[in-house]
Amino acid sequence: MKSRKLIFLIATLIFIIGCGTMNKKNKGKGFNLFTIQQDKDLGAQVAAEIDGNPKQYPLLDSIRYKEVYQYLYKVRDNILNSGKVDLKDKFQWRLRIIHDDSTLNAFCTPGGYIYVYTGILKFLDSEDQLAGVLGHEIGHADMRHSTRQMTTMFGIQVMEQVLLGNRAALQQVTSALIGLKFSRKHETEADERSVIYLCPTQYNAAGAAGFFKKIESLSKGAKQPEFLSTHPNPENRIDHFINSKTVMGCTGTSEFKEEYKRIISLLPK
Repeated sequence: MKSRKLIFLIATLIFIIGCGTMNKKNKGKGFNLFTIQQDKDLGAQVAAEIDGNPKQYPLLDSIRYKEVYQYLYKVRDNILNSGKVDLKDKFQWRLRIIHDDSTLNAFCTPGGYIYVYTGILKFLDSEDQLAGVLGHEIGHADMRHSTRQMTTMFGIQVMEQVLLGNRAALQQVTSALIGLKFSRKHETEADERSVIYLCPTQYNAAGAAGFFKKIESLSKGAKQPEFLSTHPNPENRIDHFINSKTVMGCTGTSEFKEEYKRIISLLPK
């Protein structure tokens, strides 16, 4: 065990030393102790943890709700096939729906495992809003925000235990990933990515702005949606989506409201 730990620490040190030159080729994505393969391995472990805990994460059956899943796959694929997702062919991009109407949230683990709660699906009004939210979550994974923040949060020793299969450490990291609070910089980057991904499509590229407009319309006394507890809502966020769309010259306008409503009606009550 000691030898495996030593090898891990030596490999990590080599990686850290190499980061100074690697960052120039990393499009400004920042320091990260994880490799792409470790993102994938961690995401697979977290997905297995979620799949094995139906009490906390009641996943909708993909056969029983086949049409709903196919619809979400289509929206996901429209984003992935935009030609703008850097890690499209490296990450998994598996999508699952969590049956919890009280939770307005979605998240994407390292390695591209996407989870969407029925609560946020029923809260949204249109396909372009869904595409905007999915684009935002895919952006977090594509920019590797989770493992960048976890590099700071947990450090080498905890993550070593996760990668070596320590169940307690994995549960700790799983909970942290689902409730991870991103920095304002990461939120801005993910917002920007959402517009970039949707810009070549027929969607309104500022689709995510519609979601935040709905959030703003909620009464001030209402309970804060889970999405905003993990995704801070800085001022002018809606304007940023709209302005980015204008600056990028995005021409798509489609919302697909009626089809979206039909699909949502198929979800369990």
